[in-house]
Amino acid sequence: MKIGNFHINRNSPVFIIAEISANHNGSIKVAIDTIKAAKKAGADCVKLQTYTADTITLNHKSHHFKITQGTIWDGNYLYDLYKEAFTPWEWHEELFQVCIDEGLEYFSSPFDKTAVDFLEGLNVPAYKIASFEITDIPLIEYVASKMKPIILSTGIANIDDIELAIDACKKVGNNDIALLKCTSSYPAPIDQANLVMIKDLSRKFNVISGLSDHTLGSIAPITSIALGGKIIEKHFILDKSIGGPDSSFSMDQNEFKEMVNAVRAAESSLGKVDYSLTDKQLKSREHSRSLFAVKNIDAGEKITHQNVRSIRPWHGLHPKYLDKIIGSKIKKKILKGTPLDFSYVDIKDK
Repeated sequence: MKIGNFHINRNSPVFIIAEISANHNGSIKVAIDTIKAAKKAGADCVKLQTYTADTITLNHKSHHFKITQGTIWDGNYLYDLYKEAFTPWEWHEELFQVCIDEGLEYFSSPFDKTAVDFLEGLNVPAYKIASFEITDIPLIEYVASKMKPIILSTGIANIDDIELAIDACKKVGNNDIALLKCTSSYPAPIDQANLVMIKDLSRKFNVISGLSDHTLGSIAPITSIALGGKIIEKHFILDKSIGGPDSSFSMDQNEFKEMVNAVRAAESSLGKVDYSLTDKQLKSREHSRSLFAVKNIDAGEKITHQNVRSIRPWHGLHPKYLDKIIGSKIKKKILKGTPLDFSYVDIKDK
């Protein structure tokens, strides 16, 4: 998968996305400053969300449209929430240009076909399907038909939903798919992160996998690295004091930078499957055990467990030879503290 200039594969660095979402609070200046802060914090990419209240729901005050699922937005009507949270479409071009100027990749989550058409006009390099849209198969087919990388968030999906979404992409000939493990709770409890799914999603569906994270802190993103996650998406905010619908589960610049640094350290700690030793390990090996004379031993005297032992450091015979040489005679006098080698040992005369 290639997004802009960033290649994402099983051997690449983790692709870290700063999700801006509603964290501009209706100010394009805040949005621009947020993008610049994301760059300073180490993000590889900035993601927007492209919808209006009218393209995502209805302005209707019946109970169907009132949020009552035990979220931080309970009591609000969907239309009112999205009217507050949306990113004005007339900002997108300027915000994407800021990303380009900052050396960041960029793309967006569209929520209907008009958003896809709009984003196509801005030549976005990829698309993200949000968790709650993974069941919108016509939308997924339309997005996938643009033949650009498509990242699917699985927050509310069961296995049938995931299979349907992937089939929708493949139906139109798009196999450039990534799946993100996501817990659609805001914020998400850490004990519901279920990060082992990252590895299983990759194995089961033969795709790049990663994490769209709503937990607090960095534990889940860092852990995801060890499970093969290659994409991390985290909500980013310039300053939590400005508030907003997503502020409570977003990271500010310092928190995000700490996460990025920890993720990069975790990446470097994984290394590769290699049983050879580095020069430093070989040097440290000198502190391992070997066979030494622990008493003075005269020529012709037999080697016993009392006069030869396996001790540190590594300058004598390998300890595996101890049983082989016990009972053999010493060819020439050897002093206490001398590392043993076969030139001292008369194996034949055992």
